[in-house]
Amino acid sequence: MSVAMRSERVAVRSGERATGVTPLRLGLPKGRMQDGVLRLLSEAGIGVSVPTRGYRPTVTLAHVEAKLLKPQSIIEMLDAGSRDLGFAGADWVAELSARVVEVLDTGLDKVRVVAAAPRTLLDSNGALPNRPLVVASELERLSKRWIATRDRDDKFVRSYGATEVFPPEDADCIIDLVSSGATLEANNLQVVDELMRSSTRLYASEAAWAEPTKRRAIEDFATVLKSVLDARQRVMLELNVTEAALAAIVRELPCMRQPTIATLHGGAGFAVKAAVARDAVPTLIPRLKALGGTDIVISTIAQVVP
Repeated sequence: MSVAMRSERVAVRSGERATGVTPLRLGLPKGRMQDGVLRLLSEAGIGVSVPTRGYRPTVTLAHVEAKLLKPQSIIEMLDAGSRDLGFAGADWVAELSARVVEVLDTGLDKVRVVAAAPRTLLDSNGALPNRPLVVASELERLSKRWIATRDRDDKFVRSYGATEVFPPEDADCIIDLVSSGATLEANNLQVVDELMRSSTRLYASEAAWAEPTKRRAIEDFATVLKSVLDARQRVMLELNVTEAALAAIVRELPCMRQPTIATLHGGAGFAVKAAVARDAVPTLIPRLKALGGTDIVISTIAQVVP
């Protein structure tokens, strides 16, 4: 264990003696994941104040102590037990062969880990040549596992960013994270294999997950975040309908369980309300209108807890 991790554990134990409450030690990611995670927390009602030059944000949750870290460091600390929970990509869990518990897949920052090579290197079927290759990547373990499956005595070269510029002079092939694929396209590289898919996920240390009080706190934290993620996929749909058309409207609504139905003033019909999938709205509205629905209103939802 590093000196930094030992020092942090001493500091945490001192804080526990002072307050009598064991804090939940949260790792927040630096870099491309940071904005998405902070926005998710904010929408869940959890404020995070990040100091301009510091690495210890203030979190508006009681008994939560946060630190801003690189995602790979978060995974290493969860594996070591010096952090209780944190956000990182699934690719780093695979790369580090970490012993952690996946609590929630946020679905944010979706990427693929792929092998790519210059088009000029590939045969007419888009396949790599049957000879030893030089493979460049920041992901050493994932790359070496892929190299082992090829069984062609490929050589691994570590990159430290900008991996896509290695071919063709300094590497034959790269293994890298891809989201849109625009960077590969700009460098005339073509995907030849997909190693895995990744996204920003909430992980817990095995020790924290095994401790009942901390596990409950982690599960509650994940429930609040999931309520925001679920709400992003839904909208609240409200409409009025006559008694004659009510049954057909209810059958058509793809709601979570059953729609909420209320009688309109003076017995003029019914008001129907349901949380529906956002991507269903463009086709759902015309169908509801055709079945007799009127005064249709669509509104956003902040959080959904089934």
